[in-house]
Amino acid sequence: MRVAIDARELTGHPTGVGRYLAELLGAWHSAGVDRRHTLQLYAPATPTLVPPGLAADVRIVPGGGGTRWEQWDLQRALGRDRPDVVFAPGYTAPLAAPAPTVVAIHDVSFFAHPEWFAWREGTRRRLLTAWSARRARLVLAPSAFSGAEIVRHTAVDAARVRVVYLGVRAPVLPPPVQRAPLVLFVGSLFQRRRLDVLIEAFARVAATHPGARLDIVGANRTTPRVDFAAAIAARGLSDRARLRDWVDDATLEGLYREAAVFVFLSRYEGFGFTPLEAMARGAVPIVLDTAVAREIYGAAAWRVPEGPALTGDVAAAMAALLDDAALHARYRAEAAPVLASYQWADTARRVLGCLEEAAGA
Repeated sequence: MRVAIDARELTGHPTGVGRYLAELLGAWHSAGVDRRHTLQLYAPATPTLVPPGLAADVRIVPGGGGTRWEQWDLQRALGRDRPDVVFAPGYTAPLAAPAPTVVAIHDVSFFAHPEWFAWREGTRRRLLTAWSARRARLVLAPSAFSGAEIVRHTAVDAARVRVVYLGVRAPVLPPPVQRAPLVLFVGSLFQRRRLDVLIEAFARVAATHPGARLDIVGANRTTPRVDFAAAIAARGLSDRARLRDWVDDATLEGLYREAAVFVFLSRYEGFGFTPLEAMARGAVPIVLDTAVAREIYGAAAWRVPEGPALTGDVAAAMAALLDDAALHARYRAEAAPVLASYQWADTARRVLGCLEEAAGA
């Protein structure tokens, strides 16, 4: 089977979709999938996150890597190569692909909350995602919540939607140790993730916890743009809080292992795996009490309800987890059974099964 893969998210500084694809490729390589099937990676530049030793044909298709590249340049390259199946790991796929397509749609926030997106960007996302879903042989959703949302907003046949949970890198809990009073956030910065609440809640905690620090890692994708550095400075936290667009894997690993608390106040996610990665390294996540948070994190995360008392509730949760080692340990004890459900080897096996099903059909 010849599998064509849209690999543009493996270039530059990969974010969520790029890491998702890289983990799949790594798991396929470990399982010998790249020796049984031909993997063809298509990207506008040389991918930087390809697992070492992966047997794959890398096809450089010049272009900008945006919608025009996907619908014109990539589509023409696929027409020349005639693969057996096309895997689109990031929401949309070439609409005239010359083979069955399998598209992963990680969330449909641009349908559920169009007010969070600029008009042009939201319209583009809604149209292309809906068309891609209806055109695809199979659609992959990262949670049952997300699968139901995809069906509701794109009108795709529910029989063609497969729920495939994501995995967690190195899901092995470290032994309990006294952790630094570090509060961490990792992920792209969107309004729906309530960084404003995180900063204000941390300011309250910092007033009574002189050693507490805040690290925020993620590209600022707010629309209209929010200046989080100015918000940090306005609260007198410039020497206690650090804001970075991106860090390498080694630095990120160190932050995960140092942090006592991971705060992820997203109002809408399809899955949300950075809280799981933090959980796997011993931090306790604080998340909003949403349907997907209940489905994915179970009892291993401290869930706070959205409402007028949100900032105070988040500050109280932070302070409790920083101060009470026994409470922190109780949440950590709930993490192992939760993490056992999220293995990249299982994710990769199920995605491969979907590709084989689509190609065989």
